[in-house]
Amino acid sequence: MAGHDLRWRLLSELAGSDLRVRELVVLTGQPQNLVSYHLRQLRSSGLVTARRSSFDGRDTYYHLDLARCAESLAAAGAALHPGLDLAAATASATAIAHGTARELLFMCTGNSARSQMAEALVRRHSRGHIRAVSAGSNPKPVHPNTARALADYGVVRGRWQSRHFSQFTSKRFHYVITLCDRVREVCPPFPGDPTYIHWSIADPAASGGGEDATLPAFQAIAADINVRVGYLLTAIATGGSRNYQLA
Repeated sequence: MAGHDLRWRLLSELAGSDLRVRELVVLTGQPQNLVSYHLRQLRSSGLVTARRSSFDGRDTYYHLDLARCAESLAAAGAALHPGLDLAAATASATAIAHGTARELLFMCTGNSARSQMAEALVRRHSRGHIRAVSAGSNPKPVHPNTARALADYGVVRGRWQSRHFSQFTSKRFHYVITLCDRVREVCPPFPGDPTYIHWSIADPAASGGGEDATLPAFQAIAADINVRVGYLLTAIATGGSRNYQLA
């Protein structure tokens, strides 16, 4: 599946950020019908997933399932030689990231769940060596289920605080990661030419209901972000993240 030149290029672009078809058309320089065809092939294989944009329902964001790719690559490596242990390589790269000085900003609309989770998980996995903060375009109180979902990963925070991203617009970051389709559209430029990455992740509170009713959605989102954070730390350690400048 990944052996086709265009499909490999699509996988490579999606490895850095969730993207829309029109963005992939520009990045690959290929016609939309051809890009769409190969995206369908990648979706049928399970390597790529798609989700409607919460900002504009006519748009679809495509996401590379890194865990599925890792499993497939690990299986291929093991079939070729038992010494090709990708899990060990990932653990090693993450350990390197622990000593890498980087500044990260995570943003979503309310700064009440998704970006808070990402900030906390980066701090947790890097043992505080990578500095991460979070903010929102329309801050709301941190949802109680955010802490409940993060408890599964050993995250304990005494005081949660939501912030507006205007507090950070003069600060230099190495990475600016948007976790919400809406906030991506209003993300301001930051000084120092940071790397921009987008994770298209649904708001776990959007379905409505009480805390117990929405907890499974929060837990699913936390699991998704936890996987993404792990691969982000590996990319930081190896210098593999691409820069997706926002128009």
